[in-house]
Amino acid sequence: MFNKIIIIPLMLLFITISSAQDLSLSGYARTYLGALTTGESEYSIIQNTFDLNFEHSRGDVYFKVNPFLYHYSDKNLELGLRQVYMDLYFDSFDIRIGKQQIVWGKGDGVFITDIVSPKDMREFLLPEFSEIRVGVTSLKFNYYLENSTFELVWIPVFTPTQMPEASSIWSINPNYPLPYSIDYSNSDVKNKLGNSELFAKYSLLSSEIDFEIMTGYSWDDDPAFHSEKIINTSTGIADSILLKPEHHRLATLGGSFSTTIGPVVLRGEGAFYNGKHFQSTSPLSAGGTSEKNYLHYLLGVDFSIGELKLSSQFIQQAIMDYDDSLINDEFENTMTFLASMDFLRETLNVEFFSYIGLNNGDALIRPKVTYDYVDGFQIMLGANLFLGNEGQFGRYDKNDMIYTKLKYSF
Repeated sequence: MFNKIIIIPLMLLFITISSAQDLSLSGYARTYLGALTTGESEYSIIQNTFDLNFEHSRGDVYFKVNPFLYHYSDKNLELGLRQVYMDLYFDSFDIRIGKQQIVWGKGDGVFITDIVSPKDMREFLLPEFSEIRVGVTSLKFNYYLENSTFELVWIPVFTPTQMPEASSIWSINPNYPLPYSIDYSNSDVKNKLGNSELFAKYSLLSSEIDFEIMTGYSWDDDPAFHSEKIINTSTGIADSILLKPEHHRLATLGGSFSTTIGPVVLRGEGAFYNGKHFQSTSPLSAGGTSEKNYLHYLLGVDFSIGELKLSSQFIQQAIMDYDDSLINDEFENTMTFLASMDFLRETLNVEFFSYIGLNNGDALIRPKVTYDYVDGFQIMLGANLFLGNEGQFGRYDKNDMIYTKLKYSF
């Protein structure tokens, strides 16, 4: 309720003074309706969105405020600030202070070095990535030297991944042999200087190749679920499990590149993660997790055949010093495929995007058609089809849906 009291008047105030104070205003209104194709064709989502961008600059200072509003048919209003920051420009460097989304890497639809901003996974990977990324209050320093950029990001307060509610169709129930309960007492990371996160990146932009080298010392945005067996005092036998989600420190070193060879664009991205806690198949004896290092990388290619744009990626996660008690496979292999083409003087776009899980034969297939009816008004029809019985996509096999979006941008 407090957010509603504060944010709505602020939004109205900014709209009122935008023209008088030379404040730039842009944004969009969107209606999003999705229905499941299984069972009784229940609605998977009914959402109305209002997203605004207020921007202003004066001399070497710039600011941006990006409030948003989600209205759901079965929920209260969700109000928030996606970004709110100030930029300070100098001769060879600039500083950005405030809540901001930070995008790194060269991959499409995957997070490898793009780990500075946490994720909103309440609707899995279905929203736009500008909505999946969660803004973090941080200080970003960029220093420019010819074609090179040195970037440093300090995040004083940890922000975890936003997970779906237990009643959501996107929630995942842990697979344990006994009934379980969850104790969140260890899930918070205290707000103190010693718990800050720090990231650094060097990037080079040239006519032959673009590449980035990054490193980070951060918290794992996704908690590890440690477990304890609960002993029945009358029988002396464990009859339930207590799960304790906890975030752990991660050290990361990685990089990415893209280069053009004739008509083909080659992309690559990879990172080494130190200190990841993976779930174990022996939670009662091993505390539910095992700490391992792992590699996560991709190779991608983009090219065109006439007006048809094509892209594909091979993605692999490899756990080092693997043992058979882990729930994850030693090598988790995924591919993505994208085909896109414009028609009717680029007013009609047809797109086909898919994730394919090679380990379990599962997939997420996402065809969509977008039509620009008039300038600023867009109609979208699409589907999200989950294939398989297991794996990161197959576990949502019952969530196949069709959807439509009507969007007006200004």
